[in-house]
Amino acid sequence: MKISTIRITPIAVPDMPLLNTKGVHGSHFLRSIIEVECDDGSIGLSETYGAIKTLDGLRRAAPQLIGMDPFALNALRARIEAALPDAGGINHKTMLTQHQVVDVVYSAYEIAFLDLIGHATGRPLCDLLGGAVRDTVQFAAYLFFKFAKPSDQFGPDLFGEVMSTESLLNQAETFVERHGFQSIKLKGGVLPPDTEIETMLALRERFPEHPLRIDPMGAWRVPTAQRVCDALQGTLEYLEDPVRGMEAMAELSAMTDIPLSTNLVVVEFEQVLEAFKHDAVQIILSDHHYWRGATGARHLGEMCRAAGMGVSMHSNTHLGISLAAMTHVAAATPTLTFDCDTHYPWTHHDVIQGGKWTFHQGAVAVPTTPGLGVSLDRDALGELHDYYLQQSSTDRNDTQEIKRYIPDYVRQVPRW
Repeated sequence: MKISTIRITPIAVPDMPLLNTKGVHGSHFLRSIIEVECDDGSIGLSETYGAIKTLDGLRRAAPQLIGMDPFALNALRARIEAALPDAGGINHKTMLTQHQVVDVVYSAYEIAFLDLIGHATGRPLCDLLGGAVRDTVQFAAYLFFKFAKPSDQFGPDLFGEVMSTESLLNQAETFVERHGFQSIKLKGGVLPPDTEIETMLALRERFPEHPLRIDPMGAWRVPTAQRVCDALQGTLEYLEDPVRGMEAMAELSAMTDIPLSTNLVVVEFEQVLEAFKHDAVQIILSDHHYWRGATGARHLGEMCRAAGMGVSMHSNTHLGISLAAMTHVAAATPTLTFDCDTHYPWTHHDVIQGGKWTFHQGAVAVPTTPGLGVSLDRDALGELHDYYLQQSSTDRNDTQEIKRYIPDYVRQVPRW
């Protein structure tokens, strides 16, 4: 059983104008669908980012993986590091944190290798990580303030314009009713802090039993964040990246009893130690796309256990192959006790056979079939690849995109 062929297919998926502190989502998001085929005809699937640096790294590494045994994950890491010396960071300069090319590329190929191993052994991917500790994985409703989708952008619009507490509550009610979510997260850092405080308090009144969290993505300075914490004391399950940087997070952490979480300040294993040393965060968000794959995300859970930290799960815009991988990783991470983030309900498209995943009471069942438990819909893949070829953007730039709506917009983090 040796790797014989690798296919990397970039796709573009219609998106919504979802707002965040650095700008707004564009008309589509980019993904890469990876197929790793062995000489026995078996195929391992994976899904990762689709921007140009990711594609370049995936393509440069691919020839070095031909002939490999998919069980050889240590050799996979070594070959990718050798193929991508000094590759640097992968994110666009407008992003608020940086992930390393070698980590993202390794993570993408590791999922495909684990999918192959699962098929070879007849075991679901979570069994390769130590076994599932839960049969279902809970996800949170992920709420966004948003613009109405321009008429010249392809695909339907969900909710239209959402720029007030009332319209945000309507969005929350729809997501909870439609998908049964038991937790709620708001992407904050968009409207003035007092408006977002008002929105969180309104959510608490409307959903008194649902754990609530807000993520302003470093939009607030420490005094502002302290004021928000005082106003929302007893309301939040945790507060994600309220301020920017390890030092500011540690300063705020000493001022509040609300647990602080991050996917911006801690994105490398060495940073876990620094965060622990300074008591800067109490919860770290896992993500197999950049935490060195499923095995790395599982390892992060053990590091957090040793440090007495909690573990949640981050999401980017994604499709069903990534959701399958997220579900297996979450199922096999005992320390992951918070409902996971997911953008999945925001898209009408997918590339897996059988249609989109369905949430039941906010959860998806952990697949019990071999590997990831999903198969590729080649017609859907071809359609989204054609869409990729028709559009000209090869990167993500939320700050440039928001100037379509606000021409004089100036990116400022922190803003308040």
